[in-house]
Amino acid sequence: MPSKRLSVVVTRRLPDVVESRLSELFDVTLRDDDTPMTRDALAAAMKTADVLVPTITDRIDAALLAGAGQRLKLIANYGAGVDNIDVSTARQRGIQVSNTAGVTTDDTADMAMALILSVTRRIPEGLRMMQSDGWSGWAPTAMLGGRIAGRRLGILGMGRIGQAVARRAAAFGMQVHYHNRKRLRPDVETALGATYWESLDQMIARMDIVSVNCPHTPSTFHLMNARRLKLMKPDAVLVNTSRGEVVDENALTRMLRAGELAGAGLDVFEDDQAVNPRLRDLSNVVLLPHMSSATVEGRIEMGEKVIINIKTFADGHRPPDLVVPAML
Repeated sequence: MPSKRLSVVVTRRLPDVVESRLSELFDVTLRDDDTPMTRDALAAAMKTADVLVPTITDRIDAALLAGAGQRLKLIANYGAGVDNIDVSTARQRGIQVSNTAGVTTDDTADMAMALILSVTRRIPEGLRMMQSDGWSGWAPTAMLGGRIAGRRLGILGMGRIGQAVARRAAAFGMQVHYHNRKRLRPDVETALGATYWESLDQMIARMDIVSVNCPHTPSTFHLMNARRLKLMKPDAVLVNTSRGEVVDENALTRMLRAGELAGAGLDVFEDDQAVNPRLRDLSNVVLLPHMSSATVEGRIEMGEKVIINIKTFADGHRPPDLVVPAML
């Protein structure tokens, strides 16, 4: 006699191929529209589901977990970051949490390099000029940007994505430096051509470009605060493809507007889509709508990882991408 299929609730629209496969394997509830679930809807889903598949737009805090039903045993996050989930409380309540680590490494590293080039070579300014028919022809001093070869890149967070950024930066002829809570092995440093800085303050004071690639945790909230931002050189550039909360956005905005930093490339923001309006009108800032991981291939691979985690759990085994508090 076949066993009862797991009840799975998905909080956002996923690629069609992912939704189809989920429907084949599980008793799945999908969304008709691609908007975040309300908190009440999320609470209701957690009372009846065996497995919840949330995304970064779903804040799974202690209060929601306290109201979860006895059936909920796995939160299979559609995404690598789990700062939207109170993992410790979930584990205390016997709810496992999995993620999709490693899938978006190359996509995010590509976007970090795209932002570096966009800011230093003034690509959005040139695009706006062409779209508004404001180009009056080539001139020796027009639209002068900066060459990135030879510049010092300081990478904040040297995990999978940070290392992928380092490899790309080296190919562009940049000097790679990094700060990480744990130093890389010597052979890895040599392969990446990366110089380690134990002091974050000392590193960022000497960099031409700083790329934020660390996760958001309580210890990294506003890691790039007003004091540290002021350590950066006035002609330096900050790029963030990690989490907006790592950077003090108000302090960054003030410095950019005062000309105390040369520019910034941001794909993430401290208050999600509520972007500081004082950032929007700056010509030396490139703002993107959290699209570093937005490739067809990446989003399908994320879905495939979610399915593997759920299927492994359903078969009575540990999900391969299980997250535990010690990993955070």
